Amino acid sequence: MRDFLKFTLASSIGTLIGALLIVAGVSGLFLTLVVAASRDASPPVKERSVLVFDLGLTINDTNPASTTSEAIGEALAGEETKTLPLRTAIETLEKAANDERIVGLYLDGNAGVGTTGFANLKEVRSALEKFRESGKPILAYDVNWGEREYYLSSVADEVILNPLGMIELNGLSSEIAFLAGAFEKYGIGIQVVRAGKYKSAGESFVRKQLSPENRQQTQALLDDLWEEFLTTVARHRELDANQLQAIADSGGLLMAQAAENRGLVDKVAYFDEVVKQLKELTGNDADDKTFNQISLTTYARVPAKEKTPADRASKNKIALVYAEGTIVDGEGGVREIGGDRFARQLRQLRLNDNIKAVVLRVNSPGGSATASEIIGREVQLTTDVKPVIVSMGNYAASGGYWISAWGDRIFAEPTTITGSIGVFGLLPNIQGLGNNNGITWDVVKTGEYANMQTVSRPKTASELALYQAAVDRVYQTFLTLATEARNIPKARIENLAGGRVWSGKDAQRLKLVDEIGGLDRAIAFAAEKAELGNDWRLEEYPKTRTWEERIIKRLAGATVSEGAAKPDLLTREFLKFKEELAILTTLNDPLGVYARMPFNLRID
Repeated sequence: MRDFLKFTLASSIGTLIGALLIVAGVSGLFLTLVVAASRDASPPVKERSVLVFDLGLTINDTNPASTTSEAIGEALAGEETKTLPLRTAIETLEKAANDERIVGLYLDGNAGVGTTGFANLKEVRSALEKFRESGKPILAYDVNWGEREYYLSSVADEVILNPLGMIELNGLSSEIAFLAGAFEKYGIGIQVVRAGKYKSAGESFVRKQLSPENRQQTQALLDDLWEEFLTTVARHRELDANQLQAIADSGGLLMAQAAENRGLVDKVAYFDEVVKQLKELTGNDADDKTFNQISLTTYARVPAKEKTPADRASKNKIALVYAEGTIVDGEGGVREIGGDRFARQLRQLRLNDNIKAVVLRVNSPGGSATASEIIGREVQLTTDVKPVIVSMGNYAASGGYWISAWGDRIFAEPTTITGSIGVFGLLPNIQGLGNNNGITWDVVKTGEYANMQTVSRPKTASELALYQAAVDRVYQTFLTLATEARNIPKARIENLAGGRVWSGKDAQRLKLVDEIGGLDRAIAFAAEKAELGNDWRLEEYPKTRTWEERIIKRLAGATVSEGAAKPDLLTREFLKFKEELAILTTLNDPLGVYARMPFNLRID
């Protein structure tokens, strides 16, 4: 009887748990379908609406992956996505320029510009300039303008600043955290082998300050990016670049009235006064709570009146392939370019007769040398049968350049960070950490080098020589590839390499890239190269892996508010350290050799 009750009770509990799981699964599926249905529905657009561009958006090449639970939670909370794909942002601005219901554009700078890279900012700004050419007014407002926000907002017909606000125009900087002292304190050893005196990746683990070579290349890169900022802003604000440089050199922080007097802003006003001005633009009554508006992310879901390249009916396809993230060996994960997976994708496109050309969009600082070679080989093979046009984004350096070099034509923005033709190996050990805590190691082996990959001790001189030989061999492979792919004498490539990073502007001058231009220019060139005329449509790769990943955008757009809180300085510094250490998890090259640009190149 006791066993009967035991088994009956166990069976009942099991049935109850199973039923709860089914209910939970059905509920999750229902909520997911609700989110999906809401996502697919076209949002309404009121007559005489203003398009609101929250400058806190991060503009990436692709959307980040998201779980269903995250998407549901954000949707039910009414939160709006803070990330938008670059092509979506550009096409949405173009669509708004031609939509009679949209009467203007409001650039809301309260939340900053997220983490959008400088090359993507350049493309977005070009789209804003085209919107302005439509004759519709652009208003921009912020409490405090920083360089990134101001770079976009300087295109506006009217730039407005809060009376107690200020504008920061003090230049760009790259502050690098060095961890060598902390590793020494805790008994963690790092040995670096490299090829190229400018190859500073790993430098932050073994030094306590910048090497002269790293300082030189970083300074040159910042100077090019800053020159792009000065010339672009000066042109639209009808100022001289020297005037802006003088402001930066004299402190670069201007209070509201001083900013207006110097011509950096058009008006000083409070937020409610800006809302009043927008009400007048949209025809709202003064006692209305707000003005007719629709956010950029919501308006992106409104169907365009004219078909986009992705909507055309044609058997001829141009494949737009995104290579975004760190290059890793194997399949790779979210925001990673897995060598095996990416090479397989390129093979499929090469063998697909309907794919007439490939546009390879590269936004990567590099990574595994082995994976870069696997991908680069597939790019080379693809160019033998159809055009491969490369569009470089924020970064296309080191391994990112490796996979780009064989392209028939390489486009880059002036602010693209590229080059960094060099490789390195990072060899950590925890002997000191273990010994300091009473841990020791001993070994039995059948050969002198049997345990050379251990992390229990530093590498011996003979072991380091073997690693250095491997690094040198890979470096020579990289140099040969660049020489053959770019048709540049090897002696000249050696002068341009050494692991040095270059701006897109310098890279064009040095023939490392062919043209200055964005993604749309690369796509147009691909159609021209393949002789397709207008008989083609665009298809993006890689395809979304699962249907649930499609539900990553939020249900509805947020209305203009006073803005979201920005991270405090301490939190920002902590996130820098977290990001620095997280890079170690992507170091999985089977040879332990990496073609990666400097870990710690952060520009503020």
